[in-house]
Amino acid sequence: MMRFYSPKVAMNVYDPQTIEERRRVAGECEASLSYGVRTYVDEMDDAVNKAYAGWPTRLYLINTDGVVVYAAGLGPYDFHPIKLKEAIETYFLEMKS
Repeated sequence: MMRFYSPKVAMNVYDPQTIEERRRVAGECEASLSYGVRTYVDEMDDAVNKAYAGWPTRLYLINTDGVVVYAAGLGPYDFHPIKLKEAIETYFLEMKS
């Protein structure tokens, strides 16, 4: 049986009301989780979340033309940063050829 473990993170985080609060909370989560994946924060209108249905977790690779070249399945069980890394490597190899 496969088991999923996640680091302990604060569960008492409220819904941030300003972009500064949102960035602070995201930074704390990034540091606590230590996934080694750069974290970006959506604006307060949640436009990226609405456009890409990122809830609860999704990984995307979007090229410089704005085209999605890799889309992971819905998380948290399809949250595999290694697959995103492989997609990035493949993308750059294809760009060179």
